[in-house]
Amino acid sequence: MTQHARVVVIGGGVVGASALYHLAKLGWKDCVLIERDELASGSTWHAAGNVPTFSGSWNIMKMQAYSARLYKILGAEVDYPMNYHITGSIRLAHKKARMEEFAHSVAMARAQGLDYALLSPSEIKDKYPLMEMDDIVGGLWDAHDGDIDPSQLTQALAKGAKDMGAKVLRFNGVSAIKQLPSGEWKITTKDGTEFVAEKVINAAGYRAGEVAAMVGQYLPIIAMQHQYLITEMIPELAARDMKLPLVRDPDVSYYLRQERDGLILGPYEWNCKSDWHDGIPAEFAFQLWPDDLDRLESYIEQAVARVPVLGTVGVQKVINGPIPYSPDGNPYIGPQHGLTNFYNANTFSFGICQGGGAGKTIAEYVVHGEPEWDLWGLDHRRYTVFADQKYTIEKAEELYQNEYAIGFPNEERPAGRPRLKTPLFEKLTQKGAVMGARGGWERAAYFPRSAAEAEPRLSFHRAEQAWFEPVRAECDAVANHVGIMDLGGFSKFIVEGPGAEKWLDHLVCGALPRSNRVTLAYTLTPKGSILSEFTMTRLAPEKFYLMSAGSGLWHDMDWLTQHLPTDGSVKLSEVSQLASSLVLAGPRSRDLLKKITDADLSNNAFPWPSCQEIVVAGKKVTALRVNYVGELGWELHVPMGDLVHVYDAISEAGKEFGLKDFGMYAMDSLRLEKGYRSWKQDITHEYTPFDAGLERFVKLNKGDFIGREALIKRHEAGEKERFVPLIVEGNTADAPTCSIVFQDGEKVGIVGSGGWGFRIGKSIALSYVRLDLANVGTKLEVEILGKRFPAVVAEEPIFDPKNERLKAW
Repeated sequence: MTQHARVVVIGGGVVGASALYHLAKLGWKDCVLIERDELASGSTWHAAGNVPTFSGSWNIMKMQAYSARLYKILGAEVDYPMNYHITGSIRLAHKKARMEEFAHSVAMARAQGLDYALLSPSEIKDKYPLMEMDDIVGGLWDAHDGDIDPSQLTQALAKGAKDMGAKVLRFNGVSAIKQLPSGEWKITTKDGTEFVAEKVINAAGYRAGEVAAMVGQYLPIIAMQHQYLITEMIPELAARDMKLPLVRDPDVSYYLRQERDGLILGPYEWNCKSDWHDGIPAEFAFQLWPDDLDRLESYIEQAVARVPVLGTVGVQKVINGPIPYSPDGNPYIGPQHGLTNFYNANTFSFGICQGGGAGKTIAEYVVHGEPEWDLWGLDHRRYTVFADQKYTIEKAEELYQNEYAIGFPNEERPAGRPRLKTPLFEKLTQKGAVMGARGGWERAAYFPRSAAEAEPRLSFHRAEQAWFEPVRAECDAVANHVGIMDLGGFSKFIVEGPGAEKWLDHLVCGALPRSNRVTLAYTLTPKGSILSEFTMTRLAPEKFYLMSAGSGLWHDMDWLTQHLPTDGSVKLSEVSQLASSLVLAGPRSRDLLKKITDADLSNNAFPWPSCQEIVVAGKKVTALRVNYVGELGWELHVPMGDLVHVYDAISEAGKEFGLKDFGMYAMDSLRLEKGYRSWKQDITHEYTPFDAGLERFVKLNKGDFIGREALIKRHEAGEKERFVPLIVEGNTADAPTCSIVFQDGEKVGIVGSGGWGFRIGKSIALSYVRLDLANVGTKLEVEILGKRFPAVVAEEPIFDPKNERLKAW
């Protein structure tokens, strides 16, 4: 018998139940959840059940705070009692850098209306009298933290969904999934029941990879063993009239919380272990692995020293259960690459605290096409083919070891690398380049001038970091001489055919470039927000070359593919790995390039921003008179097979002009001075082009394009914020992403990206501020690591505002 459902949710853990609940809340009640066993029988049932709101990410903090608010009212709303204890939590700091990290999180939290505070050692002792404070310098207080019974939570969400008309099918796993010619999905269960659904959500927890394989896809996911122990009853706790706050000691790497009259201790140990490399057992529900407390010995000893009563009693129980991990520890929420109407909501290593917000987000994806919050960092398409099982295991284990590590800027962790690299990788590393990976691609981060500068020195303060002085020298070379950078890893597409112009004009909100010209082009969501940014070049009347962020390859490929006309008038080719981009920039770049090409490089023959195919050192390259650093220069798009030859020829010719290699950190500094936006850092789908100060790339009167009507409506209603560059004075640390902007003590904006501008000798914070304050000269403040520093709205761009250096007449 075939049944119909608007949505089938696969997986009955907390996230699957939350997805079903939120779909029903949005009015989609003809939905079914299918669970192979009992609800909450996977990772959910053995989770410790902690519900922190703390995060280093602005939108993950929003997601977790939403969960905490939901859980407070859910039991009463659905008439299902739950054990939910809001005890507050203390995060301990052993060193100054940890307190600086806490200060940034406190600012983000307060800007979201969350009750956070920094604590002194004496204030910590007042809240947790059983703690020894000998080496603690301070802490962070999250008043909203606590713990919940995960199984009760899951059952409550499922009951709420069923009360609204949704269905739950237990003990009947999915055996096959197939997309029908109509675009609908046929889901077959092990007892032969068939469902035809418009959409599918893969919420299968640590079995999400198995579900993805049923539709021919691979998810980078591995199960990590996470152990926690529960003590026997502790008399000192039994004598108290209220529960102790939850404690996390991130500098040691464990959490400790009260469970009835005992304590739960859960470390994230360095000698961790992943499992199920060869597949998950067919039947593994409500099961655990054997405990292995030897791995936790040093963490137990340190926790006992911190809270001595922990060592006065025995261990009642040890939980060692599977927790799904992605390579970066963040879950997968959003569309599945290469498919339509198939979504992920899985791989949660912190599923209890994120489950409520995750269900809200995936339901909004399904119902509205996009969620309220831009959670690109949780979209599985951030990983492409480079993220195979070996990479996933190595990165997940590295992440687990560093679960509580401080989020320092520019930390380049080595596990799983290299994956994607250009033919220049070996040559650049032989030159001493410190490499970083972006979207799987290895790129030079900076070029140290000594062994000492090659050793990382992690800090929030710019001058304390090993890369600072080498990057100063690289920026100086680009500004005063000439620099070269191998910028592999752009997402690249060729669009051609008799329908190419009409199709692209419908996709983007601005004007298409003329032949052999280059422009920035923006695609919008149906709601008028920014979806993607492309550098678009017209190579011929019916042939276009599109480039976008390297990390957005599958994101952009899906968007383009799903909107292709069906009449064959447009051919789309993905060519990202066929060529790399050599950035040649600086006032002597023209003089250098003239030595190895016969092409006319004058402004009249090769103006900014334009494109030509030229011969460099005997090799054909596609040369674009544009760059991301704001100096005279070219991007030379060189076939991979010719890359080393062309680089060597440029290096030889550049000796007399002071040519110097530069890397990503220098490029980032230079682009900040020009106000060049970074995708998913400065521009997200939460903003329109008018919010982002990109109205020059919008042509509302050109005819219909995706998102036009919504954009017009939002623009006519008036923008509330505006993207502006801020100059920040007096700080030794640059503004981290999502630093808060103030005026007279009131939050008036938020920072997208910040950093030091070496050409101007100033700290820059590219920010969204309240529209009435977005005027040059307006005085504001930016809170950086707990201190507020004076800032002023600057002219955009800050450096070379008339683009005279780019044009180089």
